[in-house]
Amino acid sequence: MSTKQERRLVIPGEIIISNDDKLPGDFTIKQGKDIIANRYGLVDDSARVIRIIPISGVFEPRRGNTVIGRVEDINFSGWNIELGGPYTAFLPLSECPRFINRNDIAEFANIGDIINAKIWGIKKGGIDLTLKSRGLGKLEGGRIIKINPHKVPRVIGKEGSMINLIKNSTNTEITVGQNGYIWIKGAEEGENKAEKAIKLIEVESTSEGLTEKIEKFLEGSDK
Repeated sequence: MSTKQERRLVIPGEIIISNDDKLPGDFTIKQGKDIIANRYGLVDDSARVIRIIPISGVFEPRRGNTVIGRVEDINFSGWNIELGGPYTAFLPLSECPRFINRNDIAEFANIGDIINAKIWGIKKGGIDLTLKSRGLGKLEGGRIIKINPHKVPRVIGKEGSMINLIKNSTNTEITVGQNGYIWIKGAEEGENKAEKAIKLIEVESTSEGLTEKIEKFLEGSDK
């Protein structure tokens, strides 16, 4: 009696299978015996042809991306960070820019804390993070909201124009993660307005005159 296997998730560059008899299908390439994924998605290996079923609307991690995540577990060598998607991310103790007591690493970041980090490595089964870059570290206070990661460029705007407009109009600090998590900190009224503006961008991202719409909203002449 055969059991139907669950389709597994793969990332670009991951070897799906090493087999001379299998052929590369959608979103895969073959190098020697190896069939390699070139798209993030689910593997369909039910036939001779191996293909990837892309998952839309999810974060596709790349080296150098800045991400925001929540500490979900701690061990002797670092922190497991939840990024709001199917990936497991790990922040090693060695990738922190200051000395941390190995016997009490929760003193730096505990379960539930929010971290702004950078991806320095992607491998089968997970992402490696670092804090060794300017502006990275623990985010204190404020609130976290989640948007579709593919809408992040619209929220940031050209050379940061859109996010700076929201920051200045609402008097808030805002940090945007490429994974779709956004941290907002300010007075409650400012945080509320910034969150609504960002959610409006997510909904109206393909509209013409988006900047003008957001300006009107922030000025209070639009609901």
